[in-house]
Amino acid sequence: MSTIDFSHLRLLGVFSTVIEVGSFAGAARRLHSSRSRISEQVSQLESQLGVRLIQRSTRQLNITQEGRRVYEQARRLPDILQEVEAITTASIPTGRVAITMNHDIAHKYVLPVLAGFQKAYPEVQLDLILSDDKLDYIQDQIDLGIRIGIPKDDSLIARVMHEEPLYIYGAADYLKAHGTPTSVAQLQDHKWVSLSQRRSDGLHFFKQKGRTLQVTPKQYFLSNSPMMLQEMVKAGLGLGVMLPTTVRDEIRTGQLVKVMPSLSIEKLVFSLVYPSRRQVPQRTRVLIDYLLQANIFA
Repeated sequence: MSTIDFSHLRLLGVFSTVIEVGSFAGAARRLHSSRSRISEQVSQLESQLGVRLIQRSTRQLNITQEGRRVYEQARRLPDILQEVEAITTASIPTGRVAITMNHDIAHKYVLPVLAGFQKAYPEVQLDLILSDDKLDYIQDQIDLGIRIGIPKDDSLIARVMHEEPLYIYGAADYLKAHGTPTSVAQLQDHKWVSLSQRRSDGLHFFKQKGRTLQVTPKQYFLSNSPMMLQEMVKAGLGLGVMLPTTVRDEIRTGQLVKVMPSLSIEKLVFSLVYPSRRQVPQRTRVLIDYLLQANIFA
């Protein structure tokens, strides 16, 4: 007869997470706990099993032979427990949801609907992770993300939220001072602000009546932040390629002007992305449904 009570399964799940991420601190972040609590739970498991699972030192953790054998059996437990939790969630959604997006999307589109979401689901709390970099949803324990494009990773599911082409814009004051370009040659003579994630050489390819045109600016700034790019263009530092919805207020007031409207870049797709699971926790599901129904990019 087994000496392990079913209540010990969570301790095995905690131990498995420690080994997977390589530290007590990393496991604490993933499990929304504290380092001391995680260490205490692993010690409790060791005491119950009667074996040392991890050799601790000030700089690193070393898994013992017994620990490795236990880990091989227990490493699926975090996923199993998560699925069980999703199945048995109470009728009222509760808990925390980690959602990532870039700064621009967060400030302009998500922030305006947060109060409505809080009112609808007061027991669901959000961890907003703002980043312009590509993050590992599994490793970083991210429940949901709003990103540009469709991920190629089979472990992720994507729901399309919005599609829109990009156009060239310039600040009205900048165009008044430097002239409004009407040809590719004139575009190349202007200063530009470019997004470094697209290309580091400032090169742009545009579509015009089925033709592909290349614009190679002689002078350009680079930024890895779409929000910073918008602010730089508004400040008159050069022309920039942007989505109309991200600067619609500035377009409406005349602060920004579309340059050579016949030129555009292929449509960008905004996607709601989340890890592929057979059981999505109810707290995550209600946020997914709310964001899709809110149509935040309209």
